[in-house]
Amino acid sequence: MPKPGYTGFTRVIKATGYSWKGFVAAWKNESAFRQECVIGLVLLPFAFIIGQSMFQVALLISVLAVVLITELLNSAVEAVVDRVGEEYHDLAGRAKDMGSAAVFVSLSLVIIVWTMMVIKNFIIL
Repeated sequence: MPKPGYTGFTRVIKATGYSWKGFVAAWKNESAFRQECVIGLVLLPFAFIIGQSMFQVALLISVLAVVLITELLNSAVEAVVDRVGEEYHDLAGRAKDMGSAAVFVSLSLVIIVWTMMVIKNFIIL
């Protein structure tokens, strides 16, 4: 049995609205998300300078997007954990720590990919 609710194009419009609300909430409430957005916007033009093909540019931009995706998911996990309760619990702490670790891995990926691309395209001829 299908879930009740909107269907077709109306569902797409509603889902877009919910996504926009998520972006706004992250921007208002998460300083890390704001910082990563600003860093991404600063780096974005350099993707077109560093990348020597459309594939390389897409790769450089994609790893920046991975950071934002990961931060949004981490923020969602933290919000749910905080909603459940303020008292400390090992599982809640573990969930938050794992979310933080995921963001760290995504940021590390940016550093690795961007550094390798600079080395490949500008240092090793």
